[in-house]
Formats: sequence, structure tokens, C-alpha cells
Amino acid sequence: MTIRKEAGFLRSKDEKQVNLIAQTNPKSPITEQYRLIRTNIQFSSVDKEIKTIVVTSAEPNDGKSTTAGNLAIVLAQEEKKVLLVDADLRKPSIHYAFNLSNIHGLTSVLTKKMDLRKTILNSNVSNLDILTSGPIPPNPSELLNSKAIETAINELKDIYDYIIFDTPPVLVVTDSQIVSNKCDGVIMVVASGKTNKQSAVKAKELLEKANTALLGAVLNGMESDTSNYYYYQH
Repeated sequence: MTIRKEAGFLRSKDEKQVNLIAQTNPKSPITEQYRLIRTNIQFSSVDKEIKTIVVTSAEPNDGKSTTAGNLAIVLAQEEKKVLLVDADLRKPSIHYAFNLSNIHGLTSVLTKKMDLRKTILNSNVSNLDILTSGPIPPNPSELLNSKAIETAINELKDIYDYIIFDTPPVLVVTDSQIVSNKCDGVIMVVASGKTNKQSAVKAKELLEKANTALLGAVLNGMESDTSNYYYYQH
């Protein structure tokens, strides 16, 4: 199944400047586009339960963290219990977006320095919790490919309705492929007028080779009338 969305999404020049428009302006047409993505994911769940979702991109600065953050918010706004995990252990940004401490986080759990539930933080969005990245490790790929993360995911699935993972760009490191292989589905973000077409195709191929379920792609930063979008599945 493939989801293609074209809408007036916002793209930050710096991934650390994540725009949480679904929180700051819930009536915005842009926020409505995130709700449509939420609906498309729910339609994808008819035959297979989708609880763990990876959000990634082909290249840096395509807006993956903005998409992950806003998707988590609109899911939480539907009274679902949601956890947003910053699994970008190289350039984390989620703690900046939600103004949270990053002293402890995912890496603290994977290195067995902290209990999982003690590292989860409340956000200022009802029903949405955050697991920040934690200290940047020297071996991100090894940590993400460990048995510890599989154990953590299984524990989290018993607590949350949805778990959203913000991961690094596919063409930069293998981290996204590693995490995607352990989750129910992947959303790939591409930036209008920025992402190279060949890069997007290559990223899609790498995700498919990693035996992941590609739920669809979000076209980010397209300047158009927000009523002009299409939904395509096959």
C-alpha cells in the first residue's frame, strides 16, 4: 500500500526547528493534512495492526522530525495513547521541539543505565509522551540493532496505542532500516523542490530491501492551494 500526500506542509531549514503546527494551530489547513495522514494510516490497519511507525526521509532537512512530531500530536488528539521516540541518535531534535531535558533517554535504556518507564517524559500535549534520544552514543547502529530495543518495543506496545519513531535519513546511515525492520510500518518524507528524485527512489529501495512495510510517502513543503492534494493507493 502506498500513500502519496501533496499539501502545504511546512519545512524547517534546520531540523532542530521542528514546527509543531498541529499543537499551535489545530484549525490550520496544514494540520488537517496531518489528520488525513492519520486517517490513511488507520485505513492501512484494516488487515494488519499498525502500532509502531517509523518516520524517515531520504536526505537531511526534508522535514521528517516535523512530520513525526505533528503526526504524534494528531494521533494523541484523537484520544489515543501515543509515544514519540527520538531514535535519531546522531542529530536528535525532539527534545528541542517539546522543550524537554535530554539527560536521559533511549540510549540510557539501551545501555541499561535507566529503566524504560523512568525515562519516558510527559509532554504538554494530552495523551502524548516523549522518549528523547538520550546522550549521543559512539555506536548508534549497534544500539539500535540490539536485543534491548526489541525488548523495549515489545514493552511499549503493551502501554501505547501508537509509537512513532523519528529516525535518521535513509541515505545517510543504516539506522532507519534497522529500526524499520522491527516496526509495523514506515513513512518516508520527501521535500518538494529539494529531495533529489533518484535519492528518493534509492531510499525506497533500501527500505524495501530491509523487509519493511512502506506505508507511504509525505511530500513536504509544497506550495499549493491546500485543497489540491490527492490520495493514491495500490
